[in-house]
Amino acid sequence: MQTKQAPLERIIVLFVPWALAALLGSDYELSYIIAWLGSFLIFFLTLTGWVKPIPDDRSVAEQLMRPIFLVQIIFAGYMACTSIFYFMDVLGYQNFEKVSTTLVDQDRLQHVAQCQRYYCLGHAAFVTGILMFMDYGTKSKYHISQDKLANLLMMFAVVSFPASILFIRIPGLSQFANQFSSLSFIAGTLALAFAIPLKKIGNTLICIAFYFFNFYQALISGFKEPIIISVLVLGIFLYPNYKKLVAGIFIPILLLLFMFLPTYNRIFRQNAWSGDASADEATQLALDAALGNGDAGDVEDSNWGFLVYRLSEIDMFIKFTQSTPKTVDFYGSKLLEQSAMAVIPRIFWPDKPSTEELIMERVYDAGVINRNSTVSAKPAFIVDAYLTFGGLGIFVTMLIYGAVAQIISVKAEKLFGGYILGTALIFSGLFQIMWRGLSFEFLINTVFWSYISMLVIHKILTMSNILKEI
Repeated sequence: MQTKQAPLERIIVLFVPWALAALLGSDYELSYIIAWLGSFLIFFLTLTGWVKPIPDDRSVAEQLMRPIFLVQIIFAGYMACTSIFYFMDVLGYQNFEKVSTTLVDQDRLQHVAQCQRYYCLGHAAFVTGILMFMDYGTKSKYHISQDKLANLLMMFAVVSFPASILFIRIPGLSQFANQFSSLSFIAGTLALAFAIPLKKIGNTLICIAFYFFNFYQALISGFKEPIIISVLVLGIFLYPNYKKLVAGIFIPILLLLFMFLPTYNRIFRQNAWSGDASADEATQLALDAALGNGDAGDVEDSNWGFLVYRLSEIDMFIKFTQSTPKTVDFYGSKLLEQSAMAVIPRIFWPDKPSTEELIMERVYDAGVINRNSTVSAKPAFIVDAYLTFGGLGIFVTMLIYGAVAQIISVKAEKLFGGYILGTALIFSGLFQIMWRGLSFEFLINTVFWSYISMLVIHKILTMSNILKEI
């Protein structure tokens, strides 16, 4: 297995797009384009193994859930590549057509370029952290027989779901509900992908029912991410056995979701969240609108608005960079101190300050939204990294972020006998928050307690002799 460290000069190449974009910072459009394309270069150099060889213990198709692939593609892709539509909007485009004849707002364009450079820097630092610790060479001390995997995965799905409901009902422990809900979904989807090629009819039917139940829950959540992730994860798990079929079906489905979800979500929220309709009624209304029974102009506006302001979070990032450090000082260690407070379960500290309120305070201070607004607009991880100490804060925290994700993945594979249970199930199920990167307080709290949950699950499996020490 390849375990050698990446040469320093190749790591440095990852930061060249950011450096070049910064050097040409006075040309806002060119600087943005270089930084934006820079992330695609980083993807190419890392995913092809040019910077550091991809682990060769499995084929690429069989290790897509590892951080270098899925976490990087979702986290860095969402962070660094989705702002192109906002950039086009700034230049006067709408629905991919030039509609504005007025002069471009140069101040706004300057901030777009600046934030994109930060995204590029963050992407390079993040993947560097992954590459530094991407070593799966140490063999696990634990083993589970392959013929038991399918049933074990289904057991995880069945047990984790009621566990998540139980944690919701226990005061102070509701944070574990999200962990086990995600674990149940990942386990059920992985079990389905295992059952189909093994032709286990009973397992397949149960897992299909479980999958569609989760998909329905995603549909009525009012959020786009659970729906997309439901389809994406199933495709990834099926890909090793059905490459052509998955490529031919799941890629078009994902593209269609990006086309129709903006309208679906908008209509669903308008009806369900206002209380004007039940979840089922709102779903039907949203589906009708998304599938073309609504006004075409509204659909186009909804989709473009989604691409510009909701697909990317650069608009919020810009507002933070405009206020910090100009009117609001860098936060230094304050956000980490608040994160340490968030880790303490409320069951042990009933009067603990609300994490949501602590986070929203910096949103209000930056003028992102009004204090009287009912809208929630929590900053992304890279924004908190910037608020900590600007560009240096981004470099350091994103490097640590990538390193932590990779270290946990390696640890999970050591504890659970390899990739399937370690990374595909436990890492992807318990640490799914690392796919998106939320505010410091939410992410650090979730990662800390998910790590504890991982150790507890490992102990249960070894004590029950499901995981056997070699």
